Amino acid sequence: MGHAGFGRSGNDIVCASISILVINTLNAIESLANEHMITESDEKEAYIECQFPDEINDKTKLLMDSLVMGLKEIEQNYGKRKRLFLKEKCYFELIIKEV
Repeated sequence: MGHAGFGRSGNDIVCASISILVINTLNAIESLANEHMITESDEKEAYIECQFPDEINDKTKLLMDSLVMGLKEIEQNYGKRKRLFLKEKCYFELIIKEV
């Protein structure tokens, strides 16, 4: 089973969608917003942590707001079996739980 529980490992559309949104956002923050960040990840545990040691700029805020909007859209479309919880922590923490 994939990380989000919506398909076999490698075919989990929710896990893949979340991964693409998060990775694309972090790449855009680095490339387009020129923001310094510290990242840590564990693919096996489906875990990505990003810390901003300094106050984030307006471009980064916009990109993070866009990420949250995309995650909420995934929750609206696929949240019947599982819920995606956005918990504010620096910016947010994503938790997937059974409903």
